[in-house]
Amino acid sequence: MSIENIRLYCLSKPGVEETLPFDEVTPVYKVKGKMFALLGLDEKISLNLKCDPEKAIQLREQFDYVIPGYHMNKTHWNTVILQSNTQMNLLYEWIDDSYQLVVNSLPKKLRLEQEKEE
Repeated sequence: MSIENIRLYCLSKPGVEETLPFDEVTPVYKVKGKMFALLGLDEKISLNLKCDPEKAIQLREQFDYVIPGYHMNKTHWNTVILQSNTQMNLLYEWIDDSYQLVVNSLPKKLRLEQEKEE
């Protein structure tokens, strides 16, 4: 598991920007100004991701390293505590889901702009 790989994967998505709105060690990844991922680089390295509410519950039940979103709306966000055994393919899938949820929730004008970039 590589933090840099996660960072680069998030940035590879069309229209994504990396910002530091909270502090110098918590990168936030946004599409059209809307957050879809937050990378926590403190003691326990974690990744907050938007998630469909039903799927969020399923993931929390299935994986002990997936918990309700820390400092986030716990219905729509999960926090993934990144460990050496975290499966990157699953993590990338969850990043994709989070990104797509945010893109789908954009106002029509922004969503159409985003689709042109893809």
